[in-house]
Amino acid sequence: MLKRFASRLIKPLLAAGIAAALSLSALLPAAALTEQEQKTLTDLNSYFNSVKTMHGDFIQFGPDGNQSDGKFYMARPGKVRFYYNKPSVLDIVADGKSVSVRDRKLNTQDIWPLGQTPLRFLLSDDIDLRKDTNVTNVLVEEDLITVTIFDKTKFNSGTLTLIFDAKDYALKQWTVTDQQGYDTSVAVYNVVSNGPTNPDLFKIDYLANARQNKN
Repeated sequence: MLKRFASRLIKPLLAAGIAAALSLSALLPAAALTEQEQKTLTDLNSYFNSVKTMHGDFIQFGPDGNQSDGKFYMARPGKVRFYYNKPSVLDIVADGKSVSVRDRKLNTQDIWPLGQTPLRFLLSDDIDLRKDTNVTNVLVEEDLITVTIFDKTKFNSGTLTLIFDAKDYALKQWTVTDQQGYDTSVAVYNVVSNGPTNPDLFKIDYLANARQNKN
């Protein structure tokens, strides 16, 4: 069950973009954003580009209420890891060029190119939400900022919603909406920014994947 929920979040995010919950005609172009909204995106860019490493805890909420949790680690550019606590057996790694979703119990993994996933925006060396993404909405509230992005890849198209703290611009949560309109969300907490990191966390075993494909 946990693997199915993680797949709803990670596999659409990593492999197929994000399945569209809104029709393309219903989305406003980025040019329609107000001057204040554009400034908010500029401030978010500044925050992102000041953070080179990050680690903390995450909790994932499935569309029918089930939850899973674990640890995450990030090192820009291009590297991230999500290690799910038991009973989940998932381990998700981006090494700068590819993204691997590994089943620790079955010892199998699927690999996709990082450049064909929305993660390329958040893990790039120089993040520019105004230039490199199609932001369709920016909602600024007293405590939170919500940014909605329409992303198009060769696999599919859809929406990604990012939620930030309005005071320090720290990323708090993101939500993927699937083709049926179901939401899967990940919230991060106990986050440490610009701390030390271990490069071994972001290694993908490509030889294991080659052996798997031969069987």
